[in-house]
Amino acid sequence: MPPFLAFEDKDPGITSRVPLVLVHGHPFDRTMWHPQLTEFAAARRVIAPDLRGYGASPVTPGTVPLSRHAQDITGLLDHLGVDTFVLAGLSMGGQIVMECAARLGDRVRGLVLADTFPAAETPEGRHGRNAMADRLLAEGMRGYADEVLEKMVAPYADPEVKAHVHRMMTATSPEGAAAALRGRAERPDYRALLARLPVPALVLVGADDTYTPVADAEAMHAALPDSALHVVPGAAHLPNLERPEEFNRALGAFLARLDG
Repeated sequence: MPPFLAFEDKDPGITSRVPLVLVHGHPFDRTMWHPQLTEFAAARRVIAPDLRGYGASPVTPGTVPLSRHAQDITGLLDHLGVDTFVLAGLSMGGQIVMECAARLGDRVRGLVLADTFPAAETPEGRHGRNAMADRLLAEGMRGYADEVLEKMVAPYADPEVKAHVHRMMTATSPEGAAAALRGRAERPDYRALLARLPVPALVLVGADDTYTPVADAEAMHAALPDSALHVVPGAAHLPNLERPEEFNRALGAFLARLDG
C-alpha cells in the first residue's frame, strides 16, 4: 500500500551517514527544503514529505492535530524502511518534530529545531489560530500570503526567495491550512520533553525572526541537555531559504558530529 504523504526521497546508498528527515512549516511544502536537499543528498539519504493538507499530499478538512502529522511521518519512515534518523523541522515543522521525538524513542538520533517554540498555545493564540482558519476558508490564501510575506522572510530578502515563499503559500489548500491551524491551536507543551531529551539538538533561528524571536531559541537551547544554538544573521523566519549557505554550514557540522 502506498504511503499517505507525498514525499521526496534522495538516497545515494551511503549507509554510514545518518538519514535526514526534513519537516516543513505552515503554509509551505517540501520545496521549502530545496537548498538542503541539494546540499546534503549527495552524501546521505534525505527525505522531505509534504505534510497532510500541504503540497501534493491529500487534504483532511476539519482539524489535524500535530499527533496526526507525527503518525503520518512515522508511517512514511516505516514504509521506506528508515529505522534511525535525524529529524529537522522549521516552525510548525519543529513542533511536529518534537511530537515525533515523544513517540519514536531511540529511533531519533538528533533533533534540529529551526524558528520554532515548544510552549503550548495561549488562550489568545488559540483564538487567533481558529479565527485565521475561518478567514482562510472564507477568503483563500492570497490575502494572507500578501500580508505575511515580509514576516516570513525579511523585507530585504532576495526577490527570488520572496517569490518562492509567496508561491508556496498561495498554492496551499485553504482547507489543509485551516485544519493544521486548528490542530496546532490544541498542541501540548513540549518543554518537559525537551528538558529530558536524550539526543543532541541543534537550535537555529533567523536573527530578525519576529514570529519566533531569538529569545525563544535561547530558552530552548538553555532547556535542552545537549544542544548548540546558531543565530543566522540577515534572515527572518525562513533562514534555510534566506541564508542557505550559513544554515547549511551549521546543519552540516551538526550532522557530521552525529555521523561520527
